[in-house]
Amino acid sequence: MKKIIIYTDGGSRGNPGPSAIGVVFCNERGQVIKKYGEYLGEATNNEAEYQAVIFALKKFKALFGGKLAKSSEIELRVDSELLIKQLNGEYKILEPKIQQLFIAVWNLKLDFKRVKFKYVSRENNKEADKLVNEALDSQGKNLLLLP
Repeated sequence: MKKIIIYTDGGSRGNPGPSAIGVVFCNERGQVIKKYGEYLGEATNNEAEYQAVIFALKKFKALFGGKLAKSSEIELRVDSELLIKQLNGEYKILEPKIQQLFIAVWNLKLDFKRVKFKYVSRENNKEADKLVNEALDSQGKNLLLLP
């Protein structure tokens, strides 16, 4: 495996409020490998965005194993400019809960050859956003969706 592109999104209805994540794994040609939507419960929008990234990195290791993770390049594509700027070290993180989530992402990142965080417009993250809304609509039912 050379490169995996993972689209993530997190959202809450209310801030904080009921929240969920959406994650779409694609190969380097952009073909969907797996999709996930999961209801989180009460969280802020920013917390849900971080939880989506954490879920994606953990799920990669669970699906493909630690050995493959060490040789894989991951590109996480996210429509939260705040999250991307925080993960790329451009913005400080003042909120204690977000600091903890940032550290979780940072520690997970060490298990991969390379992890790149890239901002994409909401328009280019529609599938992950759709999974967030489906998980929120089903409130509490985990969804595993195959292409």
